[in-house]
Amino acid sequence: MAIITFAAIYIGSYEVSLKIFELSGKKKIREIDHIRTRLELGRDTFHSGVIGYDLVEELCDILGDFVKIMQGYKVKEYRAFAGNVVGEAKNMFFILDQIKTKTGLDVGTLSNSERRFLTYKGVAAKDDFQKMTKDSAAVIDVGGGSLQITLFINGRVITTQHLAIGTMRLMEMLSDIEHNVLHLKTQLEELVDKELAVFLAQYMHPGEEIKNVILMGDYITEIMRKINKNTEEMNVVEAQKFITFLNHLDKKSVEEISETLNLSNEKDILVLPSVILYAKLTEAMHAQTIWFPDVDTSDGIAYDYAQTHKIVHPSHDFEEDILSAAKNMSMRYMSYSQHIDALTEMSSLLFDAMKKVHGMGKRERLILKVAAMLHDCGKYISLANSAICAYQIIRATEIIGLSHLEREMVASIVLYNSTPLDPYEELADRMDSHSYMIVAKLAAILRVANAMDRSHRQKFKHVKAVIKNKKLVITIESMDDIALEKGLLAAKAGIFEEIFGLKPVIREKRVYI
Repeated sequence: MAIITFAAIYIGSYEVSLKIFELSGKKKIREIDHIRTRLELGRDTFHSGVIGYDLVEELCDILGDFVKIMQGYKVKEYRAFAGNVVGEAKNMFFILDQIKTKTGLDVGTLSNSERRFLTYKGVAAKDDFQKMTKDSAAVIDVGGGSLQITLFINGRVITTQHLAIGTMRLMEMLSDIEHNVLHLKTQLEELVDKELAVFLAQYMHPGEEIKNVILMGDYITEIMRKINKNTEEMNVVEAQKFITFLNHLDKKSVEEISETLNLSNEKDILVLPSVILYAKLTEAMHAQTIWFPDVDTSDGIAYDYAQTHKIVHPSHDFEEDILSAAKNMSMRYMSYSQHIDALTEMSSLLFDAMKKVHGMGKRERLILKVAAMLHDCGKYISLANSAICAYQIIRATEIIGLSHLEREMVASIVLYNSTPLDPYEELADRMDSHSYMIVAKLAAILRVANAMDRSHRQKFKHVKAVIKNKKLVITIESMDDIALEKGLLAAKAGIFEEIFGLKPVIREKRVYI
């Protein structure tokens, strides 16, 4: 396979970066250059919600220089993205238009979940990832606006949580408070302690420890280089050694920290919240080992492109991460049961039987399974209004591997499993027409599957489904009375027939002992 020269551009809260890669089937992904330019866009977005004209102009100049560098490397393909710092700005569309007009670059925006997942994919591609997560681990991605923690127990994803305590956001929260350096450190620690206390109380039991922390963020390279200066291993360090070094740095001024780490900017105030965050996070997890995979969003962008174009093959099962997170979320809201297993299996069986009719693929099948797992979670809050409660819970919960739109789709499928489907015009601000059709189809399938086990007693055995004479014939074996299921299926058939042009019917084979 020919070598492809690929460029990844990422516009973050306080930095714009360009990475050049060589992609090939033999050598896989090889970084050949990395250019980083400081630009604190987050100060405008987090403070006023608008990025000022001067900063937009400076951003376009930086990106224009990146284009020249790309031309020098004869880059064949590129992907350029901006994070929430642009996506949440009120003048986002004008910014993207200015970039296109002045540089020719097409820049997309990434939601928090999309950006974090790209970075996560880059980490999961590393050889040591499976070893580090096979027991207990926390993957922690610290950015300017926020940080994200994904917990692994026994090699499986338990939860992903987004905390709005990124390095730049912390500094902005304290920007209007008069303080000296000592008070600033105290205030930063209090803010971090408060947010982490809530996370720990909800997701970690007393005495529970996370064996490995996989840490991503700025200044980690410099910190690890300083700690491991006399060792060959640069990316792994004992947690206690890491904490001791950070606590030593915490007693220094910003200038002294910058000098110790050999930073080019001696007055980089963001190094202070970074040091505090890294120390607090490691202490909170009671970790044994810190692993720095040396990966950022640009690496994830390159990996995603290479995987999509079949240049590399994934070594990690990302679909299993999604299902594991959904299952644990269902358990957290006390809705996981044998009924959930039966519903997930039944809805998947119906989906597979209707492939030629619904025209959907593997990703939609996954979304249906996640919806089946989470469809009862709203009952934790309200039995009478469980559908709308489940909708709100799912929308508000990060599920690593699902985009913001996909999470909206899962939430909508769960909502319309038990409530009438709203017309597209009422949902146009949340999803496009294609996504709406997927929601309608999957909700109709889930309705039928749910009717098949409405009693939650798993009455059916050896279920088969085939399309025959404009009917979806569901053949079952049962030793129980299934009058309830037959009646409910008939009641649920209307929207299903309207969408697919098929009438679902049960064909029963009685089983006698």
